Amino acid sequence: MKNIIGVRFKKLGKIYFFNPKNLKVKKGENVIVETAQGEEIGEVVIPNQLIKEEKIVEPLKKVIRIANYKDKKHWQECKELEKKAFEVCKNKIKERKLPMTLTDVEYKFDNSKILFYFTADGRIDFRELVKDLAAIYKTRIELRQIGVRDEIKKIGGNGVCGRELCCCTFLSDFEAVSIKMAKEQNISLNPSKISGNCGRLMCCLKYESEVYEEKLKRLPKIGAIVKTEDGEGEVDSIETLKERIKVKIKDGDNYTYRKYDAKDITIIKDVEEEKINEEEKEHQKELEELEKLEKEDENLIREDEN
Repeated sequence: MKNIIGVRFKKLGKIYFFNPKNLKVKKGENVIVETAQGEEIGEVVIPNQLIKEEKIVEPLKKVIRIANYKDKKHWQECKELEKKAFEVCKNKIKERKLPMTLTDVEYKFDNSKILFYFTADGRIDFRELVKDLAAIYKTRIELRQIGVRDEIKKIGGNGVCGRELCCCTFLSDFEAVSIKMAKEQNISLNPSKISGNCGRLMCCLKYESEVYEEKLKRLPKIGAIVKTEDGEGEVDSIETLKERIKVKIKDGDNYTYRKYDAKDITIIKDVEEEKINEEEKEHQKELEELEKLEKEDENLIREDEN
């Protein structure tokens, strides 16, 4: 078991573990920690706690000290400088007519560099912009492209459910979302109904996906031939969470539809792939474009992590 604390550097950002050594820290306190990019100030969200070593990614960086008055004052100064740097960079982008939107500026606590976050469609050649900023601030400048999800997280808003966006309330990290998740959950495949304020697939599609995946492994696909107590029939629809199957059974020249618990039917012949429904056909091009944008955002996340 190892003694750790959990620190967050941004509101709703990732939580990172640090070695507090002999320090006892409280939740909500600010601490100065050692990171791969130098000293940083963060907020303690998990106070001293013992956890199993296999849950820790070694080497564990150290807590240098609990933030004092001087540290907090410097942090506030950095925040003020960020606001000014935002306006300077925005004007430089306009001067150079670059097709990019500045979303945030971050001054490193140890003054080692300034990060400028932006969104753009595709790649941008910002080398001249970096030179402009470096000449003004005389320090290391880094421009980092982020996805539109990160942009909306900063702006805020309400979702179609009427509640504040998940990314603005509790989501600390964005996970990959796919059209397949919407299909498995039998949700409308109209892009306007499964996209969030950011124009990407709604993050909430991920919440129940593992449950659906696990249940669908045991259930037949739509179109499969099954045996029931009333004879053989074809699967017409599935209530995944209830594990109920609606079966179409031939009755002379007509068909009857009956529902059965999955445990009460036997699969005679399953299908390789489910048929593409009419709604999916209607919006196929839009769905393909949506999936393409999702992959581009995933690549940006991987680059940012590296």
